[in-house]
Amino acid sequence: MPPIDASTDAGPVPAPVHHPDCADPGGDGEDTLELRLPDEFVTLFTAETAGTAPCGGCAPAGGHALGGTMQTGAQSASTDDLLDGAGGWGPVATPVGTFELARVRVERDLPLISRWMNDPAVSAFWGLAGSPTRTEEHVRAQLDGDGRSVPCVGMLDGTPMSYWEVYRADLDPLARHYPARPHDTGIHLLIGAVADRGQGLGSALLRSVADLVLDHRPACARVVAEPDLRNTPSVAAFLSAGFRFGAEVDLPAKRAALMLRDRTLRHLM
Repeated sequence: MPPIDASTDAGPVPAPVHHPDCADPGGDGEDTLELRLPDEFVTLFTAETAGTAPCGGCAPAGGHALGGTMQTGAQSASTDDLLDGAGGWGPVATPVGTFELARVRVERDLPLISRWMNDPAVSAFWGLAGSPTRTEEHVRAQLDGDGRSVPCVGMLDGTPMSYWEVYRADLDPLARHYPARPHDTGIHLLIGAVADRGQGLGSALLRSVADLVLDHRPACARVVAEPDLRNTPSVAAFLSAGFRFGAEVDLPAKRAALMLRDRTLRHLM
């Protein structure tokens, strides 16, 4: 469960909270990429492949099957792609410009991402300030992992301006703290430049990325996020982006607002 954005649409927040899944020797040791796939999910995905199990409210088409390949019409989805090609979905028109999620390339993107992580407003939540090596380890753990979390650079009109993580919330430690459904997809965001914060960019891009997830992940019924409850501007940005407040969730290092964007409500909110 990677850390949530420190500044979706706002400046610094008053109470720094270190996310439990950052590389922190004082944390609880949970890590997205080390979480064993729960047996119930393996059973469910195997049943999906055979066409015998519903997807917990998910769309009937698409999805993943562990240990095999699921056919969907003329297309097939490789089982090692748990996020249906996230980071390669191509550009999309948004109210603030043409936006694209580009999968992180360490050699190209590390200096910029590391600089963003050293912004105090960001490091208060992400906990990755310091040497670029620290950021590199965080990013490479995802790139070299099993595919349940994909780090991306957000490109707005061709300019890198944000960092994103698209992840399988149902396969993340977060799933221990809320009633997760198969294929729930989480997103984390930080806006890089201070000048880009507080301008409505966060809300516009959150909505666009949530729509990208729902468009490209037909088995996903909802997009989730878990901003700190005390980060009121961030919670407000999610609400403006069409998310609804689901519940207050006690996570190991913070009390979070569980935010949900439902496929069935996407055109109403």
